[in-house]
Amino acid sequence: MRRSICITEPKVALAGKAGTWKFTYIPSTTIPAKATMLFDVISLGREFDWEIPQAGTRKKANLIWMMMPNGKSVAAKLVDSDQEISSEFEFTLPAEVKAGEELSIFIGSPDEATNEKNGTTAQCFIQRRRPFYLYIDPKGKGDYKEPETFQVDVRGSELDYIRIITPSIVSKNQRFDVIVRFEDAYGNLTGMCPEDSLIELTYEGLRDNLSWKLFIPETGFITLPNLYFNEPGIYKFRLTNLKTGDVYFSSPIKCFLETDKLVYWGLLHGESERFDAVENIESALRHFRDDKAYQFFGTSPFEWENETSNDEWKHIGNNVADFNEADRFVTFLGFQWEGEKGKEGMRNILYSKDSKQLLRQKDNKSSTLEKLYKNFTPKELVSIPSLSMGKGHSFDFKEYYPEFEPVVEIYNCWGSSECTEKEGNTKPIKSLGKKPLSEVKEGSVRDALNKGLRFGFVAGGLDDRGIYSKLFHSDQIQYSSGLTAILAPEQSREAMITALQNRSCYATTGPRIILHFQLAGLSMGAQTSSEKKPGLVYNRHLEIFAAGSDDLKEVQVIRNGEILHTFKPKGYSCNETLDDSDPLDKVCLEHHQTKQAFTYYYIKVIQKDDQIAWSSPIWVDLSSEESAPPKKGRS
Repeated sequence: MRRSICITEPKVALAGKAGTWKFTYIPSTTIPAKATMLFDVISLGREFDWEIPQAGTRKKANLIWMMMPNGKSVAAKLVDSDQEISSEFEFTLPAEVKAGEELSIFIGSPDEATNEKNGTTAQCFIQRRRPFYLYIDPKGKGDYKEPETFQVDVRGSELDYIRIITPSIVSKNQRFDVIVRFEDAYGNLTGMCPEDSLIELTYEGLRDNLSWKLFIPETGFITLPNLYFNEPGIYKFRLTNLKTGDVYFSSPIKCFLETDKLVYWGLLHGESERFDAVENIESALRHFRDDKAYQFFGTSPFEWENETSNDEWKHIGNNVADFNEADRFVTFLGFQWEGEKGKEGMRNILYSKDSKQLLRQKDNKSSTLEKLYKNFTPKELVSIPSLSMGKGHSFDFKEYYPEFEPVVEIYNCWGSSECTEKEGNTKPIKSLGKKPLSEVKEGSVRDALNKGLRFGFVAGGLDDRGIYSKLFHSDQIQYSSGLTAILAPEQSREAMITALQNRSCYATTGPRIILHFQLAGLSMGAQTSSEKKPGLVYNRHLEIFAAGSDDLKEVQVIRNGEILHTFKPKGYSCNETLDDSDPLDKVCLEHHQTKQAFTYYYIKVIQKDDQIAWSSPIWVDLSSEESAPPKKGRS
């Protein structure tokens, strides 16, 4: 049986580059006059999507048109859609097209000489067999069936950046691998560079005479195995493009004499800009694992039926189970749940096991947090309050369940809930428009800590789903995607869940900033008392180490919600100690319910590029034998 033929010329597009594409369709049967044809570019019109062409005969750039077999052109009509942006175009045939004749659709520049200037811009991310759909209705009534498919391979453009992926913490003589990614301006792997390009690799902080020469492969990446450091210290890899003179650095690496915990980077709440994490969950997971080099990822679709159907939830769960691989990429099955505004707020709920049910707020057994938690033990899930200062979706921390809520999302791309803008928040939840998502003080993380609540810090990434969808195309201020660091003895789901429950984690606004914080030998997330360590009544010895992706502006020591001390480092690293000798009974706060006297500390690192890291706090309780009354917790 004869089949229709779909031909695309050219077959390859370079990411982010303009051009003109010809889609030739050779039907197997005659298509009558007055038939309609619908061509779908499949684009959401975002900056990184395939540019949506213009319809109309007078356009001189980024145009879509059809060419009949007799050489006459047919103008396209943009199809109205329920979507905010439409990428569908309809043509009405002025004459029949016989079987075997060539009918072509063009997108780009009508003048071949101005392709690069007036053509249509390809999407900014690579994709094999990127589809374009053509629907045909011989009767011309808009009754379209299964489409014909054209395909284009989108590949990386010219070399623009070299990214070096390294571990953040290693032990002396511990073997590790380094991945070098050669990327275009959009973060895609590419081998497009001059043939005589050569890359020199050296260690910053190690022997100057140690250097390698690397060629740029067609695959766009190189794995350097079995590297190690034979002395403790702070290191960076330096790559120099000997052709251009450009220099690139890795994130810092801290080498300890020995360590029982490593740093693992990833997201527990976030969406991919490129791939919808519901409809294209497999592609999204590959993107986070391979392109972003995350070591863990938690899914976070909204539990609403119009956002996540039962079939989609099952598909997500299957992929999460398939991708979970210890020592490579740990995945968590999770979802977003919103309860009573102001009282329960937004939650990102993560399961510790696979094949769990999607709990919908409309269902009786999960209509409130109290009911939801009754169905589980603390080992089975972690519930993370997020956007706690977001007006209309906030959480006031009055009903807090510490056994289920060991960590709080202090930051995501829509702002920080650490404190109010007036209190020094440099990344507040804020809009420049008339209907802003603004901050409310009741959801302040610092205020909750001052009342005696205890939780660690994590960070969320980009989110344009659910309640966030209205923000993406608004005047809401959008910041960089955040990143969570989990400190665990091994890269496994069980170890990471345990680390979250122990608050052994910290948050950044995106860079892989190394942050090490101890109080009297206790690590971040820990709690102790003057009864266990009587000397803490008189002095608390703090050890702080930070190493950033950029030079550090300042390192703040926060005590009970206020800056106790600020270090002003020179360079990208800081290794300091601080003795807080103020009498403990003079500085303590009081728990708003139990009346327990306590003091907490956390570290805030600010780089010169204004990127931030927050350590999880450490708490010191004052023994009941101490006589002086503590301060009241600030609200």
